[in-house]
Amino acid sequence: MAKGVLGTDLVVQVGILVRDIKKTAAVYEEFLGVKPRFDRTGPIEQSQTEYLGKPSKARAQLAFFKVGQNLDIELIEPDMEKSTWRHDLDAYGEGVHHIAFFVKGMKDAIATLEKRDMPLLQKGEYPGGRYAYIGANEQLKLVIELLEND
Repeated sequence: MAKGVLGTDLVVQVGILVRDIKKTAAVYEEFLGVKPRFDRTGPIEQSQTEYLGKPSKARAQLAFFKVGQNLDIELIEPDMEKSTWRHDLDAYGEGVHHIAFFVKGMKDAIATLEKRDMPLLQKGEYPGGRYAYIGANEQLKLVIELLEND
């Protein structure tokens, strides 16, 4: 039986915007006792990033902390290009940006949320899958990230 609007209630990631990923990751590493896995989003040729419906060269430094069987804390330090990360870091400062869910059928999930006045903000590809950020600040007080792996 499907759970909720997305067919799942399992949060798989909490994304946090930061200004200095190395400094913040060191604090999280000490606090959690977990070493991070660092990564960087791909260039536009690979990521095919779109922000508000337009191509974006935005990239971000990422640090992932595995904190449960199905949960990661993701730290995100965006570059200066236009993106949901840069917008929200500039507008609201450091802190929680999104919670993420794995979905099957990304296009259908986006359409379902758009019918609930939760618009697509940003989308892109990563090796082995794709992501979409959905504006749910009004309803849920944060952004929802959809993740779909191949």
